[in-house]
Amino acid sequence: METREDPRILLPTDAIIRLSATCVCGSDLWPYRGVEAVNGPSPMGHEYVGVVQEVGSGVENIRPGQFVIGSFFASDNTCLICRAGYQTSCIQREPVGGLGAQAQYLRVPLADGTLVATPDNPSDDLIPDLLAASDVLGTGWFGAVAAEVGPGKTVAVVGDGAVGLLAVLAAKQLGAERIIAMSRYEPRQELAIHYGATDIVTERGDDGVARIKDLTDGVGAHSVIEAVGTQESMMTSIRSTRPGGHVGYVGVAHDVQLPGEELFFSHVHLHGGPAPVRRFLPDLIDLIWNRQIDPGKVFDLTLPLEQAAEGYKAMDERRAIKVLLNP
Repeated sequence: METREDPRILLPTDAIIRLSATCVCGSDLWPYRGVEAVNGPSPMGHEYVGVVQEVGSGVENIRPGQFVIGSFFASDNTCLICRAGYQTSCIQREPVGGLGAQAQYLRVPLADGTLVATPDNPSDDLIPDLLAASDVLGTGWFGAVAAEVGPGKTVAVVGDGAVGLLAVLAAKQLGAERIIAMSRYEPRQELAIHYGATDIVTERGDDGVARIKDLTDGVGAHSVIEAVGTQESMMTSIRSTRPGGHVGYVGVAHDVQLPGEELFFSHVHLHGGPAPVRRFLPDLIDLIWNRQIDPGKVFDLTLPLEQAAEGYKAMDERRAIKVLLNP
């Protein structure tokens, strides 16, 4: 941790928010572990909720005093890509991670398009749930939507981190009949069951595929959500999907290569990428506000911001599913 200059308005479309909570993401562990190169000190963090302190002269819909939630990509929410529901590919998109949301204050670009205000200031117990909506809930939800989850479907979720667990929640909310969660860790298994999992598979790789086939009369799941981002998790997902089924992949891919011939003959649909969280935020906020879902349970360790390094270590060592940081 180090002290940086307080953020300030740089463009008329900016807002400054005072963070009420932030957290460590599983994708933050890639640079932490050295899988992604880091060339010197880098601001970290892309999940955030807080109170608006100041807005630029061009901001029309967001005002100081509002409690707001944003996504890990800033977007104008008006371009033709945003209007199609893919705000993380906005023509003007700007990654928030480089601005450093693991902090006390954050400059949010394109505030009108990026931030969504809650109906009122939330009670303290809702803040973890709302923070989850900033990334992991929206990402799990997109994974389920991309996998065409719906009533009567059998769904498998590959990955038991926060995104995978909240993909289970999303699948349940979207009406899945059966939800198979792949997990070896008892606390994560328990949370998966809480969120709606009907079956737990502890095996991985080919053994995991075989187990899912056993559970689905030998044909595989209708929908599979890939929430890890490795070669093994992607191939497990594709091979666990029945012909004509759908894989929704939301794990940040690292050295994933797809075998063309196998994919060709699998008849499996693939769709995914950086989740357009902004598309889902209004509905997710409504579900949380009315206490219909409790995604904040994925935060099983809370630390002061000054102990962020311990938070990274705990997640790296799998002692925590997800760490909430109090600024």
